[in-house]
Order: sequence, then structure tokens, then C-alpha cells
Amino acid sequence: MSVLEMKVPSPGESITEVEIATWLVKDGDYVEKDQPIAEVDSDKATLELPAEQSGVITLKAEEGEVVQVGQVVCLIDMDAAKPEGAAPAPAAEAPKKEEAPKAAPVQEAPKPAAQPVAAAQTYATGTPSPAAKKILDEKGIDAGQVSGSGRDGRVTKTDAELAAVPAMGSVSSTNGSRATTTTKLSVLRRKIASRLVSVKNETAMLTTFNEVDMSEIFRIRKQYKDEFAQKHGIGLGFMSFFTKAVTRALQMYPDVNASIDGDFKINYDFCDISIAVSGPKGLMVPVLRNAEDMTFRSIEANIKDLATKVRDGKISVDEMTGGTFTITNGGTFGSMMSTPIINPPQSAILGMHNIIQRPVAVDGQVVIRPMMYVAMSYDHRIIDGKESVGFLVAVKEGIDNPVEILMGGNERKALEL
Repeated sequence: MSVLEMKVPSPGESITEVEIATWLVKDGDYVEKDQPIAEVDSDKATLELPAEQSGVITLKAEEGEVVQVGQVVCLIDMDAAKPEGAAPAPAAEAPKKEEAPKAAPVQEAPKPAAQPVAAAQTYATGTPSPAAKKILDEKGIDAGQVSGSGRDGRVTKTDAELAAVPAMGSVSSTNGSRATTTTKLSVLRRKIASRLVSVKNETAMLTTFNEVDMSEIFRIRKQYKDEFAQKHGIGLGFMSFFTKAVTRALQMYPDVNASIDGDFKINYDFCDISIAVSGPKGLMVPVLRNAEDMTFRSIEANIKDLATKVRDGKISVDEMTGGTFTITNGGTFGSMMSTPIINPPQSAILGMHNIIQRPVAVDGQVVIRPMMYVAMSYDHRIIDGKESVGFLVAVKEGIDNPVEILMGGNERKALEL
């Protein structure tokens, strides 16, 4: 019998272990060569594991198990015959989200049996009066649980009404679901959490704010978006303008485009811009290499390509490694203002936010303009306040006046139209 041992390949440099997120096949299934058989999570990305040969598979690791790079996770019997009438290997399906367990139905307390009432209307201790009995029966309350304040300890109407208050809707009563669901965090999410905590603990992080006027960018997009899309096959978005503004500002303030390594500062002559993209596994930060040399068209095309890979789970570790500065856009989710957290080992990050029509003063007149708040978080150990403020002002200049500052005074030439 010829059996292939499938081992965990290395997803990238410095990654030593992964987690089996989902098996896409069952033990004993027949698999085709190159068929996706599992999704594995590393601390940087989620990757598909394809079958190296065709045959019957035997699983050697459980979902959620952390395995070392090079460890055997399954066996494939290559001599096993393909079952007759077997359907072609199905496309990998995303794992179904587990439903929270439904709460057990709330059972009503049994109504107490009617208590005999003496003909002379005298009551033993704990016996309710007719009016009190009616209230307790309606609310399903056992009379024996109510302290009587009447003569000989009988339960009066007032006693019954007070006892019925919780049953009629106090803050401590509820008929809603009380179910909880516990889900293990993925390796990627645990790594993100660890990195975020370390940034807060190990850097001197501060945030500076400003606002930008989006009027000119709105005009340019409205005027050229159809022609731009027709010629280049991509949309003209906001991110290309902000990327151009950021690379210009990084060249003006080189310490913002730097990082700390122990007692040394590393300055970069290139601008590798990490663009935060929301994907099914969380926030990813693919990198635009040498963004300072990119045109508006190439920025938009590269961002579209990287975002598609993130959403489809096809992004590689190399495409997310590195980066000298990050741009994140919380405005796509409606955020008005936030303090973004630095993406280590970088020293700064720019946060974009939503665009709101607001009254602003222009040349002594109050006018309505599309305005956006921008925030820059930075590591004060390496970036001084003067540089951080100057950097953000430089970004503002580029966004407020994109034609002169970012497009060399020629809109059509800059957009390659």
C-alpha cells in the first residue's frame, strides 16, 4: 500500500505553528489531487491546504488543534480506488456558523390547589383570604411562600399584591433567552490581540487630529469617474488620493517613515503603505510596495487586487509582510472619529473617517462642505510632536488642494486620461 504523509507546509518566514481551522473533508473521503482539504490559521493569515495526491484520506489532527510546521496532519492512501459514481470534488464551502443553543422553555409554576375556607371565615396561619387567594392563583404563587400580616397570620389581599409584584415584572424577572456561546479565538485573532496589547504597553503612543475638506476630491471623482473606469477598468476612489498625500508627507517628514530596533532607529527610503482591509477572518493589512512611485491608476488597481485576495482568503503572507506606514478607513463603517492603534513595528498610522456635510468658515463666510476628521497615532519615542503635527498638516494640504499638490496641476495627465 502506497501511503503519502501530508505535512504542514511553512506559510512564511518566522511562522512555526498553525491551527487547523476547518477540515473541508471527512475521514475516509476520497480526495482529488489539489483539492482543498483544510483551512489553516497562522498568526498572519488563513490559508488553504490542498491535497498533494489523489486517494482516501485519514485525518491525523482535530479541528482547533495547533500543529507544528512539518507535522503530519493526514495520510492519503494513493492505491485506494475511486468509488464508482463519485461526484467531482466539491468546491470548499465556508464553515457554517454554529447556532447558539436555544434556551429551555420556561415552565410555569403549578397553581396551588384551592384551600378550604371555613364557613365562619376564620383563617389558620398562612391561609389566604378569598381576595388574596384569587391574586395568588392568577400569578401562580404558592400561598405557603407568603408571610401573612392579618389576624392569626392569615394572608391578606395586600400581602398577596406585594408578593405578586416580582411576578408582574420586576427587574429581576425575565422570560428572554439566557443562552451563551463559547468560541475559541483563531490563531490569527489571538495574535492580533497580543500585538495590540503589546503596542499599548510598549510604545509611547499619542494621537493628533485634523480635518480635511473633500470638496475638490468630490469634484474630480464626479467629473472623471466614468471616463477613468471606462479606460482603466477600475473605480477612482478616495484611497489613491490619501495614499499620494501620505507618501508625499512621509518624504517631507522621514522620521514618520521609520521604526525602532532596540537602541537604533531605522529610516526607510521607500514608502511601503499598509492598507487595512476588512475580510472574513478579520482586519488584514496588505502592503503597497514603493507606493511613492505609483500613479493613481496603479494604486487603485493594486488595492482592488489585494482587497479581492483578502476577501477570497487568497492573500499570501508575503503580501502582508513589511510596510512602513498604515492607512485605515473607519469611515466605511460610519466612524466619525477614533484613535487608531499603531501597526508594529511601524511608528505611525493614519485613520480616515466618515464624510459629513458640515458648516465651515471660508473667507469669512459660513459654507457647507464635505468634511472628514483624520487622526494620526504615532510613537512619541521616535516622532516628536512638531513632526507629527507637520505630517498631518501636509496630508491635509494634499487633500484640500489635490490638483496643485498631488496632480502637478494637470488632472487628466495624473489620471492617465
